[in-house]
Amino acid sequence: MDEQRQLIGFMQSRKVSGAPEMIRSLIDTLDLHDRSWVAHVDDEDIPPETLQATAFIVTAGGDGTILRVNRLVSPYSVPIVGINMGRVGFMAELTVENAAERLPQYLAGDVRTEERLMLQAEVTAQSNGETRIVDHALNEAIVRGTLPRLLDVEVTIDGVRLATYRADGVIVSTPTGSTGYALSAGGPVLQPESKVLLIQPLAAHISLQTGLVVPDNCTVELAVVGSREALISVDNLTNATLHPDDKVVIRKSPHIASFLRADPPSAFYSTLTQRLGVSHRTSHDEQ
Repeated sequence: MDEQRQLIGFMQSRKVSGAPEMIRSLIDTLDLHDRSWVAHVDDEDIPPETLQATAFIVTAGGDGTILRVNRLVSPYSVPIVGINMGRVGFMAELTVENAAERLPQYLAGDVRTEERLMLQAEVTAQSNGETRIVDHALNEAIVRGTLPRLLDVEVTIDGVRLATYRADGVIVSTPTGSTGYALSAGGPVLQPESKVLLIQPLAAHISLQTGLVVPDNCTVELAVVGSREALISVDNLTNATLHPDDKVVIRKSPHIASFLRADPPSAFYSTLTQRLGVSHRTSHDEQ
């Protein structure tokens, strides 16, 4: 463990029943009173010096809790250890039942660091180049209509026009986000440490309907054609109306989401099938 980073942070969601009690129990059981701090995910006034002195942060909640915590801590390169108390929990490695037993392995440093790509979304006026929104996402940025109507969204990759999607919207997703909204839109699942972005239309009508995977060094631009109202959603944490003159520029973020993992990278595949409720069959099952 880094000598400059000795604190252990615990962050919880106010919406998750039982999270405060579980965190108190972990601090008691592991005797972390003198080297831990506790906060809620919507606490934005945690001192920078506290984050800079933190070895890792334990989250108690679901994937939404991790998204909120990551937004706060990724600029400080603080890794996350997730305890799943939500419905799906693709990003969390621990459970309520095994957290007390397994956390000592993380405290001892007998784990690996998993780094995940994030994306940066900028909203810029096409007329004067003025940027009015810059945000970072671990999951995705989405351009969609404010009403349930089809939009025409022009997609450009590295200055080359790809297509104008006539769809409910367009998702640009990281590999982490591929198991979220993009998956429900028919997109592929991407290995979480891969260095790619996914462009996935939402209910595309007639036009190119499949998703497209591009390298993470590409710049993707989205522009709504016509005067229909649209908005941008970044990890569903920032939601803003787009002006008719706006374009959304998406590229790899300078920030990286870090997770501490005791399980090997291949554990992602078994976690994936478990979370999605995919049953396992062997040739013996058919006999």
